[in-house]
Amino acid sequence: MPPSAGHSLPEALFSADAVRQIDHYVIDQQGVDGFELMQSAAHAAFRCLVRHWRNCGSVLVLCGAGNNGGDGYLVAASARRHGLDVRCVAVAPTGKLSGDARKAWQKALTDGVDVLELDAISDPELDDLFASTGLIVDAMLGTGVSGAPREPFATLIAQCNSAQAPVLAVDLPSGLNATTGAAEGDVVNAAMTVTFIGLKAGLFTGQGAAVCGEVVFESLDTEDGVAGSGQTPVACRRDWDSVMSWLPPRPANAHKGRFGHVLVVAGDRGFGGAGLLAAEAAARSGAGLVSLATRPEHVTAALARCPSVMVHGLIHGSELPSLLDAASVVVCGPGIGRSAWGQQMLEQVIASGKPRVLDADALNLLSGRVAVPADNHILTPHPGEAARLLNCLVPEVEADRMAAARKLQALYGGAILLKGAGTVVASADGALDVISGSNPGMATGGMGDVLSGIIGAVLGQIGDVQKAAVLGASVHLAAADVAAEATGFIGLIPTDVIDALPMVFRESEKTLEARGL
Repeated sequence: MPPSAGHSLPEALFSADAVRQIDHYVIDQQGVDGFELMQSAAHAAFRCLVRHWRNCGSVLVLCGAGNNGGDGYLVAASARRHGLDVRCVAVAPTGKLSGDARKAWQKALTDGVDVLELDAISDPELDDLFASTGLIVDAMLGTGVSGAPREPFATLIAQCNSAQAPVLAVDLPSGLNATTGAAEGDVVNAAMTVTFIGLKAGLFTGQGAAVCGEVVFESLDTEDGVAGSGQTPVACRRDWDSVMSWLPPRPANAHKGRFGHVLVVAGDRGFGGAGLLAAEAAARSGAGLVSLATRPEHVTAALARCPSVMVHGLIHGSELPSLLDAASVVVCGPGIGRSAWGQQMLEQVIASGKPRVLDADALNLLSGRVAVPADNHILTPHPGEAARLLNCLVPEVEADRMAAARKLQALYGGAILLKGAGTVVASADGALDVISGSNPGMATGGMGDVLSGIIGAVLGQIGDVQKAAVLGASVHLAAADVAAEATGFIGLIPTDVIDALPMVFRESEKTLEARGL
């Protein structure tokens, strides 16, 4: 199953603080007993354990001090009652437990769980526990923890990641910021994360997309509490299945003039492939017409690869306005370089006022200019380009990807698509969308060029910059997943994704027909 494979998950993504407030509301205002809620969470986690690792043999449960640790103790109790060989390590001293977490520890002892105090275990004994277990349950650090994990948690996180056994994370992998998806130190690399009450945004972007594994959501019957608490989501989780209906069906009397004319301005000397990838991706994504403005030396290769694209060799920016006049959407940036040629092209594109997608070197050139907001453009930076646009360092962008996207949107207007695992889209109304999923095969040159072409084609068809950015990123990932099923991740190249686009669109047409849409 590809890392981006979708599941039946809610769309609303909350901050860690919002989920804690919902939890308090359910307990304090709706009268739900906190320990019963903890038991429900533990039962849900144990169901995941049994469903996916029924024959795992022994189970090692690592428990912290708070409610997350309490969940772990109750998971261990359930495992013991069902006859599993379970060992439980109290990473935080049990003498410091209080409230529901203490009740959970006492419940585990009552049910016969062998709870081992970490301080009483020698290093060789601990190594043996990790080496002999078939499954690790991570219940060490919950949503209330910030900063890099301290000892002994840091060491145990490292041991989890070096162990042969898979890890089931309870609520979130220890060390992960549940709101931002950042990790200031080591973080548990889980095979599965079962999370409760509300989906945390950090599970789906940044490091979260890499370390959570399969995300399973359990509401614990708190839906009324979510609504009554007044807590609002920080973002909306999107995937291809949830947004494919944004692309309108084509009537029987459709003609090319109805689906936009995309002009791709790309490909300075030595970078001809970038423009070709963007143009062919636009053609494969439903654009009515596609033109490519590039260096003259790239014309022959472009026509040989994709004869449906109208290719124009340009020596100077003064040749571009007539092509801009004919276009409805412009994609500018892939491989234009930072020389005079690329600068001329970008100047003309911006001056035209046409709806546009700016990518790659267009963004690098833009970072040296005074920011002029526009409501009809889409900027598609990766973290490095985002850092240049914001005049900051890449780690600052990655520390809070959603905040970085918001800052970019405030500066430049339109829609901002911050690329990376768990792509973030920020739009003018303040909304944030997070594209659910990741595909490591996409970490290769040219994938961004394909994305810009897809987005340009979609923008020409629906005319909404936010929806075009979200839809484009979603279908781009879906096509990469389809292609990776045949090629694997290591061998995946941009043209594979382009070739998979028709299959993805065809499956969406069948799906929408079946839904009556």
